[in-house]
Amino acid sequence: MPPEFVLPEKSGNYVHRVLALFAQFAERPALVRGTRQATYGELSADVLRIAAALRDAGIRPGGKVLVMAANCFDAPALQLALHLHGCRVLWCAPITSRREIDRFAVLADADALVYDDEAELGSELATALAPMPSYGLNSLVARGAATPYEVEQMPAPDSVLQTSGTTGDPKLVHHTQAFYEQILELAAAFVANGFPLLRHYSSSPLWLASGQITSFFNLFTGGVLFLTDTWSPEEFYRTVSTERITSTYVTPPMLYELLDHPGGSEFDCSSLFMLNVGAGPATPARLRQGIARFGPVLRIVYGLSEAVVVTAQPGLTEDPVHPERLASAGTAYGDVEVEIRDDDGKVLEPGQDGEVWVRSRLTFAGYLGKPELTAETLVDGWLRTRDLGHLDADGYLFLVDRVHDMIVTTRRNWAIFCRPIEDVLGSHPAVRTAAVIGVPDPVVGEAVHAFVVTRSPVTADELRGWVAQQLNEMWAPAAIDFVAELPLTRIAKVDKVALRKLYAELHPS
Repeated sequence: MPPEFVLPEKSGNYVHRVLALFAQFAERPALVRGTRQATYGELSADVLRIAAALRDAGIRPGGKVLVMAANCFDAPALQLALHLHGCRVLWCAPITSRREIDRFAVLADADALVYDDEAELGSELATALAPMPSYGLNSLVARGAATPYEVEQMPAPDSVLQTSGTTGDPKLVHHTQAFYEQILELAAAFVANGFPLLRHYSSSPLWLASGQITSFFNLFTGGVLFLTDTWSPEEFYRTVSTERITSTYVTPPMLYELLDHPGGSEFDCSSLFMLNVGAGPATPARLRQGIARFGPVLRIVYGLSEAVVVTAQPGLTEDPVHPERLASAGTAYGDVEVEIRDDDGKVLEPGQDGEVWVRSRLTFAGYLGKPELTAETLVDGWLRTRDLGHLDADGYLFLVDRVHDMIVTTRRNWAIFCRPIEDVLGSHPAVRTAAVIGVPDPVVGEAVHAFVVTRSPVTADELRGWVAQQLNEMWAPAAIDFVAELPLTRIAKVDKVALRKLYAELHPS
């Protein structure tokens, strides 16, 4: 970092704090991607260099900049530079459909576009948005500055990120500076508690809230961030073993791939301190396998793009006193408050199922271009998650379904939840993974339908009996489709929208 860097008095921009923090770590390694590496001093210099290039390109403080980039080496520096300049950063996923990209570009109402030169759609989007100014990220990094960037008071920065699209079209979530200030606070608490510096392996892109918090939390603690755009069990095991990775984040399907990889046990993963599992529920049977493979390092994380971390359960082990907690999402994280409410908004007692409501500085400010949906979701400072679950007496959260995925039958007007059925199916020795949806039924209104991926032969009747024995006959799938694999979203979550389309194709009547 240039020696003349000083914070303005009463600085209100969080990046000023970040640069002061990075100055303490100047000689430490900060970023690694392939053969490229940067220290914290070099990262700080890149932030100031890119900020100067943005200024020299005519991007005004407080401007709106559309960014199309994945986990490229310069992506963290670009966001910090844009935020230092007081800009709104609108992250557009380069792997999404062109229809979604065009929709995002219209809603963004941006002043300029910055794109990763290696992203296929970057130059195409630049042409389509002309005469909007557009800049390749490589040229911004290389341009430097005729005069140094002077750190001064700027408008408060913010970001617009995309949801994973699990329930349909991705929504655009707006996070203010408070989101990043809270990440700084969580990072400071992590360091103050004496936890080891992290060597975090990330395939989570910055256009997702999960990628934002995992990347910047690691950098704000002074750890090393290893960036990648690709994923495979072999690459994971090789990187963890050779780079002595201590922290990473996977979805349940990714965890299952690791557990099923035939050569996984040959790699040394003893360096792992925190193997985060999130973006969906993992079955207890698979978590037991994960504990056996990796030790007590699994950390269950529950969050949404709108509230990126709600609960966490670190150091997962088989607790003989509370074996049920393998199915729990953990307890409230950081400053998060969790309440379970009924349809009328009344707070329910422990053990009663209802909708999960949360409040935190990590909560978003609203959906871009959807004021009515924002008003329905944010109520008196609380976020309605649309997830169903209950708290136990010790504050552990147990999720049972999404509000819109709950299956309601006319048999006693009974509500049936997908998660318990998926957990029971996943506990069968012949099942590798399973997913459940509700489908129309002329007799009971909605029926339970399962999609199952097997590891050895098993019949539908046997699996229905397995569920009936452990739950009851009403929860047993009316029918089961055996499939080679479950469809996944672009962030490796089970895609239930795609499963409903598959059901319609397989059962046209």
